[in-house]
Amino acid sequence: MYKTDSSLIEKCRTLRRKGFTLGDIIKATKLPKTTVYDHISDIILPLEVKVRIKNKARRRINDYIRRERKGKCISGRVVPKPKGWTPELIFLTAHFMFDGEIRQGGCVYQNRNISLVNRVKYLMQDTFSLEPHNKFYPETGVFRISYHYVELADYVRRKAQELKNYIKTAPLLEKRIFLQTFFDDEGCVYKYGNNRKIRGYQYNLEILKLIQKLLKDFDINSRIEERGKEIVILGKENLMKFRDKINFSKSIFINPDRKNSIWKRKLQKRDLLNMAIASYKPIGTPGVHYSKT
Repeated sequence: MYKTDSSLIEKCRTLRRKGFTLGDIIKATKLPKTTVYDHISDIILPLEVKVRIKNKARRRINDYIRRERKGKCISGRVVPKPKGWTPELIFLTAHFMFDGEIRQGGCVYQNRNISLVNRVKYLMQDTFSLEPHNKFYPETGVFRISYHYVELADYVRRKAQELKNYIKTAPLLEKRIFLQTFFDDEGCVYKYGNNRKIRGYQYNLEILKLIQKLLKDFDINSRIEERGKEIVILGKENLMKFRDKINFSKSIFINPDRKNSIWKRKLQKRDLLNMAIASYKPIGTPGVHYSKT
């Protein structure tokens, strides 16, 4: 039997009263586990100490999981990872970049337009064989879908960084998908009196500059307003080029319930764009000066 002197016994008991764990006491005294346990088992710890020990153990486990399983799913939850770019993958990655979130443990997409949400759900199933968690917020009219897969989040985060470079030299078809996705999520048509414009909001200046460059590839002029964190397309010719070459997706509606909404009724963004273009007076109308910029 292992013999322990009285000073070590007292040290074990003192450390335990201070809230040290069994493992901590073993390290401090270099004594066997059973020996330490025999000398401290009768000491009842206060509830706050038990909670502290439990939280410390939980943090240790979580740190291990983050360190050892970073970018991996638990066993049996393997996520496909397409290597090349496809129109569908550009569509999904861009939506998670704009109206979505790429979190540590998964990806989230939310929008008021159920047609967009359903298309994301369909392509996620087709591309990654994944089904989402669904939630609807009736107070705001927002639909939310989420995919809780660490492996997916790690992959989409990496693809989002790659996409910002790839899309600069991609075929026009893929550039159009990226631009349409941006304006479906972040864009609106403003028409009030003689003021007509398409606006796209984004806090990231790098993204706004990328959007401006891609619009230029379609011969569409725009300007960036850094103060308002937006890109703006002005002028009949530019609005017509946007409509004919990019446009908003079908069944993408403005939010009529916004406090600053002018229309107060449900309208498709593409219909509102047509209304804005049709409101220009024909060239040559007396008293009208038309600019192509």
